[in-house]
Amino acid sequence: MLAARDAGSRPHDEGGTDEDVPTQGVRQSGSHVHRQCLPEVGDTVYVQTAKTRTALVRAGVELLEETGSPDVGLREIARRAGVSHGAPRRWFPTHRSLLAAVARDGLEDLSSELMHAADGSFGTVLRVASEYVAFARRRPAMFALIFRHDLLEGAGADLRSTSQPLFTWLVSLIEQRGAVVDPESRAAELWVGVHGIAMLSSTGALGLAVPGIDDRTLVERIVANSLRPSPGDPDR
Repeated sequence: MLAARDAGSRPHDEGGTDEDVPTQGVRQSGSHVHRQCLPEVGDTVYVQTAKTRTALVRAGVELLEETGSPDVGLREIARRAGVSHGAPRRWFPTHRSLLAAVARDGLEDLSSELMHAADGSFGTVLRVASEYVAFARRRPAMFALIFRHDLLEGAGADLRSTSQPLFTWLVSLIEQRGAVVDPESRAAELWVGVHGIAMLSSTGALGLAVPGIDDRTLVERIVANSLRPSPGDPDR
């Protein structure tokens, strides 16, 4: 659940046309509107907008999942978003930084769906693990991108701010099931096993290697093994 490590991103002033500039400051004076990067002064009205950025990320998500590849170019993303070919550079200095923003969008979706799968009952851990695999099967390209550390490390979007709390939450689910010596290691073992099933299942490799195999049964076994008391656990 730990997504690629990265750093923050900011608008970049290269390329594009004036209408594509993310408006950092809009000063209204009479019937005229002046775009300026100025601090707020008195009753002057400044409006922050990120519509262009949002459109670019949305277009990136769509193209990633349509093509199944993160290699979609900035020009194609700009075309889908309906902005000039230079517009992406104003928000994303590199192609990788835009991909990082796309990955963050997918990671937030994954986090939301895992949280929704958990309802606090006895089968919570199993439902969360099953939803993890189901997400990978529904959105294989996005799932793969989220964990492309080689591609996204240092690219922006602060993915760790979402993925690290997600793993911490998994540790807490393990702790709720009963006392164990090292719940963090147990959670890591669970994640490694379920992630492997998710990756193999999302690419179709699991079915090719073992025709007719039910990945749900594999998930159930991994969850059961991860929650089973081991020597050294309290109250064993």
